[in-house]
Amino acid sequence: MTERAGIQSMENTRTDKTINEKSTSEKSSGVKPGDGTGEGMLCLCATPIGNLEDMPPRAVRMLKEADLIAAEDTRSSLKLIRHFDIHTPLTSYHEFNKIQKGHELVNKMKQGVKVALITDAGMPAVSDPGEDLVRMCREEGIKVTCAPGASAFVTALALSGFGARRFCFEGFLPRDKKEKQEVLEDLKNERRTIILYEAPHRLKRTLAELQNALGSRKIAICRELTKIYETVLTITLDEAVSYYEENEPRGEYVLVIEGLSSSEIKQQRQALYENLSVTEHLQRYLDTGMDRKEAMKAAAKDRGVSKRDIYKELLEEEEAADKD
Repeated sequence: MTERAGIQSMENTRTDKTINEKSTSEKSSGVKPGDGTGEGMLCLCATPIGNLEDMPPRAVRMLKEADLIAAEDTRSSLKLIRHFDIHTPLTSYHEFNKIQKGHELVNKMKQGVKVALITDAGMPAVSDPGEDLVRMCREEGIKVTCAPGASAFVTALALSGFGARRFCFEGFLPRDKKEKQEVLEDLKNERRTIILYEAPHRLKRTLAELQNALGSRKIAICRELTKIYETVLTITLDEAVSYYEENEPRGEYVLVIEGLSSSEIKQQRQALYENLSVTEHLQRYLDTGMDRKEAMKAAAKDRGVSKRDIYKELLEEEEAADKD
């Protein structure tokens, strides 16, 4: 999972030079990265989401063979590459420098440099600025390959116990209020399992907004995945809001929310039309150009009754109108 504060990006800028100088001195140990004379390419390398034992061996090899590693947080990544005895130089690539640095990296790859891209944790380019670099490479005809591995949202989905055949991943909700409201409005009738990322300092507000938009659906609140204090709390959104009024959020969160069931959708449709007479309901479909037979069939489906019941109610309404 990604998204670090702007302060970290400033720290990354200050430390890039130091890290590269360290990497240069480490080359004297005999581990030699590529010299940029081969085929330039971008290698997406997954990293653990919490447990170093989940580091893919192929990703380790690709990081060692690369000429340059582009990392979202160079301080955090330095610990990782030291643990796996990787001596490839590091450079920063994050949300706040992705345009300028993206062009620089693309130019290097066009000259034959092999760049490995990593994020703080999990898969690069998924809810991550790496997607922009991948797009730039595709547009320039630069080869892109991937060493897949751990992903927080897939792990949370598997642990939730909710339906996994169909799901939608929203990443972090938008910061902009209007855009966020539009997303929440879209999710109201979402039948697939919904997966979101959230930071601890915004969790309470996000749970309240989800409760207001979606009602009291079931939610699996996944915290500190693959780490020592991994927890999965399966409750309703109402219960979640109450729980975090008394408990302070800690760690990174993945929220897995149950999709709207068929019965709930049916109830919503019926509630929508219960204030309409059958005649008014039928007329709505007739006004769209639908013939009477198909309109009666559609109205029957909306109300959860048979077409014969619709016909009977129409006759009763017509008779009542004639008496009036």
